[in-house]
Amino acid sequence: MTRNQDWQRRDLNVLWHPCTQMKDHESIPLVPVDRGEGPWLVDFDGRRYLDIISSWWVNIFGHANPFINERIKAQVDKLEHVILAGFSHAPVVELSERLVEITPSGLDRAFYADNGSSGVEVALKMSYHYWRNSGRPEKSEFVTVANSYHGETLGTLSVGDVGLYKDTYGPLLRATATAPSPACRQDRGDCRERAAEALDGMRRILQEQADRTAAVIVEPLVQCAAGMLMHHPDYIRGLRMLCDEFDVHLIADEIAVGFGRTGTLFACEQADITPDFMCLSKGLTAGYLPLAAVLTSDTVYQAFYDDYNSMRAFLHSHSFTGNPLACAAALATLDLFERDDVINANHKAQTIMDGHLAELAKLPHITNVRRTGMIAAMDLVDPATGEPFPSEERRGVRAYQHALEHELLLRPLGNTLYWMPPYVLDENDYRHVFEVTRDASHAAVR
Repeated sequence: MTRNQDWQRRDLNVLWHPCTQMKDHESIPLVPVDRGEGPWLVDFDGRRYLDIISSWWVNIFGHANPFINERIKAQVDKLEHVILAGFSHAPVVELSERLVEITPSGLDRAFYADNGSSGVEVALKMSYHYWRNSGRPEKSEFVTVANSYHGETLGTLSVGDVGLYKDTYGPLLRATATAPSPACRQDRGDCRERAAEALDGMRRILQEQADRTAAVIVEPLVQCAAGMLMHHPDYIRGLRMLCDEFDVHLIADEIAVGFGRTGTLFACEQADITPDFMCLSKGLTAGYLPLAAVLTSDTVYQAFYDDYNSMRAFLHSHSFTGNPLACAAALATLDLFERDDVINANHKAQTIMDGHLAELAKLPHITNVRRTGMIAAMDLVDPATGEPFPSEERRGVRAYQHALEHELLLRPLGNTLYWMPPYVLDENDYRHVFEVTRDASHAAVR
């Protein structure tokens, strides 16, 4: 028995993995990881896998990054955790100051949670509670965008629209109005048109129910979990105008698209707007530790500021809110962005990706090749008909298995293959990603 096989056996005796039909592992072996080396993962038998999906979109500066490692090691010798109610500490204050400084103007306060879903829950509750404190408790509903995903807690599922995650739990969820998606085909040049059409649909909903709507929630520029669906910044710009016109909040879920993923530090920058709430997580700590931040305005903050009254105070908490170790990782992450001029450095990577994507777009079984910043995607289709494969054929799983056999962690979303790389790949790494993706796509449709 190899070391991998031993760990696989032990794992399957005790673990229940996320987002997994566990019976699959009767035929698809688990990959037990021993260590990380930059963009590479290494298993217990010494096989390597280039992590082109950044371990669920979080690992932006490579695994076991020496700079971040040292910052966490220094913090752990000073303070590992302290309650954030009535207490504070240096890393959380410094991180809050820096987030206020780098996020769009008007986001003045940071509230912390433990992960992305929890952060979105904070924004939903805070928006409703703001209107309640303002004497408008009827504004208790939300509007979401078709194909959106905001997490898998009950509140976030209610404002999501990916049936794979949501449908089973329908009886547990609140009803939410769903506006048309602005998702477009970059290769057809219809993105501005699709944005305008989607804004018309949003306007119709708000005309009918703005008086009872607390907020609209959106993933700016890329709807990731729905299959990396992309849209034009015009949509976010227009959405801000509609929310102002109809007096509802705008929640920008930048959990997956923040910290350089869309080509700017935050996706909202490309529309030159400030949301009422901005939810951040994933890349915030470069994939090291769980942490989420919700940025909002001083106007929202002041609606809760009062003499003690349990109905006006925002009594929301998590045990590890503002954990010092996680904040230290986040501060190190922000330092790397500044030190290495990451946003500009990524432009070279985007040019390299575009060259490889152009080659993939020539394949008869690849369509809808698209990229926004450091996110690239393409869809598998039947080369004979040009139509998508039935989902039950699980063609993406075939691509995943082929890629693993050739040193690439490529985890498709259905029939969509995508790259969401760490920001530390070189040209040889991208060549490897391209070649294995090309061959994996052939294997998937064969």
